[in-house]
Amino acid sequence: MTGTIKKLVTDKGFGFIASEELPKDVFFHSNSCVGVTFDELKEGETVTFETADSPKGLNAVNVQRVQVTQ
Repeated sequence: MTGTIKKLVTDKGFGFIASEELPKDVFFHSNSCVGVTFDELKEGETVTFETADSPKGLNAVNVQRVQVTQ
């Protein structure tokens, strides 16, 4: 799936991704990032991700920055 980083809580190491494919924003943890560190991500940035069920609901996993081609 593709989405946009909606909110980052940098001091806690988590954030939320908004996607048109999902009815609500999905949570992700800093350890779910692949090929990029959590600290490198910025709000408004486009990412790809997969989803996984957790005890607290749907989480984003394998969060990757979308490479911009020029």
